[in-house]
Amino acid sequence: MSETTPRPDAQEQDILAELQAEVAQDLADERPPAGGPAYQLVSSVVVLVLGLAAAWLAHGYGLGSLKRPGPGLWPFVVSVLIVVLGVVLLVRGRTLDDAEKFTRASLLVLVGAASFVALGVLLPLVGFEIPAVLLGIVWLRFLGGESWRSTIVISVLTTAAFYLLFLYALSIPLPHLIAI
Repeated sequence: MSETTPRPDAQEQDILAELQAEVAQDLADERPPAGGPAYQLVSSVVVLVLGLAAAWLAHGYGLGSLKRPGPGLWPFVVSVLIVVLGVVLLVRGRTLDDAEKFTRASLLVLVGAASFVALGVLLPLVGFEIPAVLLGIVWLRFLGGESWRSTIVISVLTTAAFYLLFLYALSIPLPHLIAI
């Protein structure tokens, strides 16, 4: 330590160590129970399957070439990276012990993913605005526990911002109900 920095005395060090131990214990108490190797295996297989499915779908859009990339090229590249990471997790994951057991809170991830898929299904049927606001409401109110007032304000403002960004700033032709 430099001469200008005062050294903490023993009492301050004891208090700091006590606070660190208390925070570490609180974090350990909140962590879900460990899942073990089976959970590592399941998660790596899920990542692998999702990566392979995404690569197959991206290939269907057309890859093009590096000079003239098709719409599926970059999704395909990302999918291949996901597959590689899934394989690494499959090989290396059996030796790791940091997987957590699935709990009731794990279902929130599935609900979030299902609501995002619902946005994709509803988008061509009813336009961008209604599914986007509904997605915001589900994620903020039901998954995030926000108040109704902040949920409504944030959902509407976020939808309006994305509407202006995609349709007008980027000129992306999304199906929409409202025309300005």
